[in-house]
Amino acid sequence: MSASRPQGPSLPAGGVAPLHLEAPPLRRRMACWLYEGMLMFGVVFIAGYLFSTLTQTRHALDNRHALQAFLFVIFGIYFTWFWSRGHTLAMKTWHIRLVDRAGRNVSQPRALARYVLSWLWFLPPLALLAPFHLSGGELFVLMVGWVAVWALLSRLHPERQFLHDALAGTRLIHHEAIRRKPKESGNV
Repeated sequence: MSASRPQGPSLPAGGVAPLHLEAPPLRRRMACWLYEGMLMFGVVFIAGYLFSTLTQTRHALDNRHALQAFLFVIFGIYFTWFWSRGHTLAMKTWHIRLVDRAGRNVSQPRALARYVLSWLWFLPPLALLAPFHLSGGELFVLMVGWVAVWALLSRLHPERQFLHDALAGTRLIHHEAIRRKPKESGNV
């Protein structure tokens, strides 16, 4: 009696492994989040230069609120465009992909909704800035504390997703492309 070896899942066209809808560990998601923040410095630099050139702004505090609104729109375009394709550069580096609840790429409206809802990471501490006249250091401590609480809340979600992902109907999953081995050209 011969035992047959079980067949593994076949790879679809393009050599990409099938999606497993399991959330990456919180540590990896937060490392990706920090890396994304570093990459955003380049986006801010180019957008800020473009804004100051177009508006002929000579002093950094001139047109401050208009610049903030401009950056909000630029960030929205950046994230909506990349998320609708599955990932940003940071997410690709950390093997994280954004999908909808069914495991498909998200639509641009859903990516835009996720972008707006993702501001829950920052708005509550920022809302306390004006009424309590917080200093920069106090705001920093409050912001770090809120981000830690917000991130840890994902542990309470049954699928380990962040609250803004659950509200937007999206999810972060572990995704790693498996490359096919080239065929050997020797005689067997």
